[in-house]
Amino acid sequence: MAPVKVFGSAVFANAARVLACLEEVGAEYEVVEVDYMAKEHKDPEHLARNFPESRAISKYVLRKYGKASNVDLLREGSAEEAAMVDVWREVEAHHYFPAIAPIVYECVVFPARLGMQPNQMVVDESLEKLRKVIEIYEERLSKSKYLAGDIFTFADLTHFPYTYYFMKTKHASLLNSYPHVKAWWEDLISRQSVKKIGADMVLEP
Repeated sequence: MAPVKVFGSAVFANAARVLACLEEVGAEYEVVEVDYMAKEHKDPEHLARNFPESRAISKYVLRKYGKASNVDLLREGSAEEAAMVDVWREVEAHHYFPAIAPIVYECVVFPARLGMQPNQMVVDESLEKLRKVIEIYEERLSKSKYLAGDIFTFADLTHFPYTYYFMKTKHASLLNSYPHVKAWWEDLISRQSVKKIGADMVLEP
């Protein structure tokens, strides 16, 4: 079987999410660089290649290659467990991501790529939103090791890329007030898949 082609390197958080899933299931893949600054990702040829949404691509990868490697990060062998994965995947997409992403862009992406200083108002507003979301995570993780239960799933892994960049900012100490969330994050970044992809997540000017 030909290697899976991933258009976009690990420095792009959404590509990193997909790459981490490929690592988890042990699938062969090839990274094809895309020049986002030149808007190559907007070219009709690129848009026609495959799914445009990294969470959907990640689920596709986990479904297609997970069985062969006996890795079920979607927990689709159980309707109840799969539903819990979906619940926390939705929480990530609709609550966690909208709170953490502006901080990552303002404090990491824009300074590295555009030489811009962070908009402190945006950062402060997003940090307040993130605190409220993390309080919910802290409550959940005080009852189970992982978000969907006591087994690591895609519900956890999908948080990896933006949290990874957030933890490179001066605001990383936020997690010190949430011991269960901090322990969950430390567990997540100890995984081989995350270590490998994280090593390539170096944004340079």
